[in-house]
Amino acid sequence: MEIEFYKMSGAGNDFIVINNMDGRLPEAGRESLFAAWCRRGMSIGADGVLVLEPSACAHFRMRYHNADGREAETCGNGSRCIARFAHAMGVAPAQMRFETMAGEYEARVDGESVVVSLGDARGLREGIRIAAPEFTGTVHFVNTGVPHAVVLCGGVDLPERIDAVDVIRAGRFLRHHAEFAPAGTNANFVEVIGAQAIAIRTYERGVENETLACGTGSVASC
Repeated sequence: MEIEFYKMSGAGNDFIVINNMDGRLPEAGRESLFAAWCRRGMSIGADGVLVLEPSACAHFRMRYHNADGREAETCGNGSRCIARFAHAMGVAPAQMRFETMAGEYEARVDGESVVVSLGDARGLREGIRIAAPEFTGTVHFVNTGVPHAVVLCGGVDLPERIDAVDVIRAGRFLRHHAEFAPAGTNANFVEVIGAQAIAIRTYERGVENETLACGTGSVASC
């Protein structure tokens, strides 16, 4: 079976994108297949896979699988990419609605610019104190379609600058911490760099590494 795919990048998050409006891509075996495709240096390589499918209540349905092959609720930068892809494929108009596992989104495509309205953030928990060799500090938690732990740099325990944070070590530890079980969490490390600006580094669940960007993590950090 031959499957046509596209590569897209949203702010540095890169995706394999498939138009499955005709149902040609089978449901069975997707997890292992997508994990193999996402392996960098050994295959196509990507942070995840976006699948465009029919919807009974919107212009289309977005299915998103992380680089480990597992299906996730949503992806912020992936949502922008698939909206532009759906418009380019003639599946949706420039002003569109689409389904995700996290709820229904609205998007507007204007050339290369894509604006997506995500669902409301929920489950905010502030001031979670964690102390361990891998990470010591205060963590805040919020779900913006997928779970995010947010750490503000500075203070007693953490460096002032995010470029001094060991994002892989600390992020992996928080991602699997019992405080965020059983689903686990993404981990965002934030530095305030101005009155209306922050810098973010993100360890992504499912990618199991630092990524160049994270849309839902940006919303959580703000």
